[in-house]
Amino acid sequence: MDDVELRHLRALHAVADAGTITAAASRLHMTQPALSRTLAQLEARVGVRLVDRSSRHLALTPAGTTLLGHGRAILAHLDAALADTRAVCRPLRVGYTCAVLGRQTVPLLRSWRRAHPDVPLDVVRQDNSTAGLATGDTDVAVLRTAPADPLIRSEALYTEDRIAALPDDHPLADRDEVRLAELTARPDLPLALWPDTGTASPGLWPPEQRPERTVEVGNVDEWLNLIAAGGAFGLGAAGTAESHGHPGVRFVPVTDAPAATVYLARPAHPTHPRTEEFLAAVREVVSG
Repeated sequence: MDDVELRHLRALHAVADAGTITAAASRLHMTQPALSRTLAQLEARVGVRLVDRSSRHLALTPAGTTLLGHGRAILAHLDAALADTRAVCRPLRVGYTCAVLGRQTVPLLRSWRRAHPDVPLDVVRQDNSTAGLATGDTDVAVLRTAPADPLIRSEALYTEDRIAALPDDHPLADRDEVRLAELTARPDLPLALWPDTGTASPGLWPPEQRPERTVEVGNVDEWLNLIAAGGAFGLGAAGTAESHGHPGVRFVPVTDAPAATVYLARPAHPTHPRTEEFLAAVREVVSG
């Protein structure tokens, strides 16, 4: 086989899928005569007939079917190689919902920049349950709820203590620590929740101590603003407090609330060629 080019393989692929020269030429944005010449060139270079032209609907010969299988694999590998090459030239996108790694965020970003100056990180908040992984907007994500999407892989990194988020004029705001029951002993404030991404729910309290009212917000900014205005109290993970200071909100440790788990997630099929290196960098920072 001499001098077979990618355009020849694409022509054979298009004819096999479309079934006619007319349809295949339209798909390839070329004229019918040009496509016919391309197929004839391919057959001449391979040395065997690849397309049966005995009917209006073209069919591949056994040799054509064999070459098509290899050709599809070659084209797929090329597409993957080009995608990886383009991805190397763009930042690796790290998604999060309410916080990244808390106090370990800056050490991670600095160590990655030192070790991988050619691969910048874009750290972006995405207000959905997978922090942009399901929509393809991010390449990896730090989550505080385990993703249910079967196309996303996740691993537990560590756990964080719970904190109460209170208006700074709340009677409990100056305490060093509080208990769950104290937060609901005064029914004047509802519990602020953001269902898609938050870690809190009334189920964290025993049935007889659960908040009488809840109010839903769309993201961590709305959560903080509502609490600061005195319209609710919140229950979050420690990473949220470390990442989101607010002048009207006090964060107080909750001694009897179950810890929140921090997850590292990525698509089952990575969307950036440096994904595994980044996952390893996260694990190293967390374990160190």
